[in-house]
Amino acid sequence: MQPRNMSMSGVVDLAAVKAAQEAKAKAEQTRAETARQGGAGAVAPADLVIDVDEAGFERDVLQRSAEVPVVIDFWAEWCQPCKQLSPVLERLAVEYNGRFLLAKIDVDANQMLMQQFGIQGIPAVFAVVAGQALPLFQGAAGEEQIRGTLDQLIQVAEQRFGLTGLVVDADAQPGAQPPAAAPAGPYDALLEAAVQALDAGDFGGAVRAYQNVLSDDPANTEAKLGLAQAELLQRVQGMDPQQVRRDAAEKPADAGAQIAAADLDLVGGHVEDAFGRLIETVQRTAGDDRDAARRRLLELFEVVGTDDPRVVGARRALARALF
Repeated sequence: MQPRNMSMSGVVDLAAVKAAQEAKAKAEQTRAETARQGGAGAVAPADLVIDVDEAGFERDVLQRSAEVPVVIDFWAEWCQPCKQLSPVLERLAVEYNGRFLLAKIDVDANQMLMQQFGIQGIPAVFAVVAGQALPLFQGAAGEEQIRGTLDQLIQVAEQRFGLTGLVVDADAQPGAQPPAAAPAGPYDALLEAAVQALDAGDFGGAVRAYQNVLSDDPANTEAKLGLAQAELLQRVQGMDPQQVRRDAAEKPADAGAQIAAADLDLVGGHVEDAFGRLIETVQRTAGDDRDAARRRLLELFEVVGTDDPRVVGARRALARALF
């Protein structure tokens, strides 16, 4: 069992962008399916702290992270700092009243998970949000530091993925089972085929698969995000990066050269550079060239995610450049 869509690095590159957007789309899909079934129902306070093993990681952590941030406490019976940290996390899980779920993993019994998360020592605390894993802190930490970290985690989960947490009812029965998953949607096979094509480097195939979904369902969020990513990868596939960079440096007023360089910027993880390059191109060009730069910028916004703070700032800068 391998945790999926884990982005352990703070470096923003296209793979991380792709994983984050897939995670957001799947989280939205999961919440929509749950709402169609009448909601997930309330949980008891005792269910806010759970023991997780390798067999249940997919169900208890990855799937649950589509509805609530899951904080993972890696611990062991022999670890004295763990005995100080774990009770604080358990108390805060109840106090935060469903804003996050605490999953406790005994590293002695689940060494594969310990290796997959790259843990060198315990206690170690991670979070999983919409399938995305991120390290929080390692070693003993003070309660004030823990609260600050949790507050930031909850804010990111709500702003980036719309995760508002679980409904807690003191009268709910502990261990109540959530409703059964809804049947697979009509486009799941096509969307999965598109993801497999992306992973295999068949960007043309991924583009066609996403377009097939959008031809029937133009508002499909996952397909729109996936199409933008696949088209970007397809555009840069045959580029000579050195030549593209040279053309962009030698021809600052050439919209085509700047657009191609912006694609490379984004694929390389230089999000602000890509946005800034295209905004400058909008400022210094006119007519069809200006419109081409503007349209490419809007396409790159879709790749990164329209709620990303860098996109929000770039939209304001684009508006100033246009008007």
